[in-house]
Amino acid sequence: MRTRRSGFTLVELLVVIAIIGVLVALLLPAVQAAREAARRTQCTNNLKQMGIAFHNHHDTYGYLPHGGRHWQDAPTYINGTPQVGLTQFAGWGFQILPFIEQNALWEGSGKTTDADRQIQVISTPVSAFFCPTRRAPKALPVTGNWYVPSGSFPHAPTDYAGATTSSNGGNKGMVIFYGTLLTFAGCTDGTSNTMIVGEKRMDLRNLGAYQSDDNEGYTSGWDHDVIRFTNLAPFKDSRNGSGWGEQRFGASHPGGFNVLMTDGSVRFISYTIDLTTFDRVGIRDDGNPVNF
Repeated sequence: MRTRRSGFTLVELLVVIAIIGVLVALLLPAVQAAREAARRTQCTNNLKQMGIAFHNHHDTYGYLPHGGRHWQDAPTYINGTPQVGLTQFAGWGFQILPFIEQNALWEGSGKTTDADRQIQVISTPVSAFFCPTRRAPKALPVTGNWYVPSGSFPHAPTDYAGATTSSNGGNKGMVIFYGTLLTFAGCTDGTSNTMIVGEKRMDLRNLGAYQSDDNEGYTSGWDHDVIRFTNLAPFKDSRNGSGWGEQRFGASHPGGFNVLMTDGSVRFISYTIDLTTFDRVGIRDDGNPVNF
């Protein structure tokens, strides 16, 4: 008597493989979308932390962090004390450190000279300054520094920039050029209508290398590392090898990018936003309506 052998035929096996392939094809986009949703939520939380920091800075000192004096200016310490207000030449990223649970880094704890304190803070990545859709917190490679302090060390970048328009010397936004200390009272268009910080556009092909707008890092004074313009249309990150984000806002998120409004709320703005509307969002006192 012949024994019948159990198992799949070749046709049945091919059908099963085809079904599995279809299921994977259906599930993979859903998994990727869920991961991106989680990353975007973390990015939103980063900006919310910054919003709280700006408000706490204002409550503590009576004015907002300014945009810094120049990219050549390292954080200002005098005899071990980090300076504030107009005696501090570094930008807003350095100035909000004590309000995002980075007080020890801001103070330069563990270092004995002001130059060592400068090197430590310039070199140390801060997780709140990185959008997880684009990259994990990591400093750029060790390189010879091209401004004070001298030496070779890493530079910690940022994925976020203060918002302004390029007209009027960059002083129409909420993060303004060195020389003036701005308060919330100066935001006459309304804090819910005026952007203060947003995600900055970058060239992904050169990510992790020194680019023209991703080199001095988050502590930088007035520079494209930490300041972007709302009178330029926002774009998604590029891969064109240009080495910079063209001074624009943008992100690696599909569809748009996150921005922090002056009232502390976070909004997701489409890359296709009307440019006139977007420019108005970066101006604090022009009196024009904002609908987006």
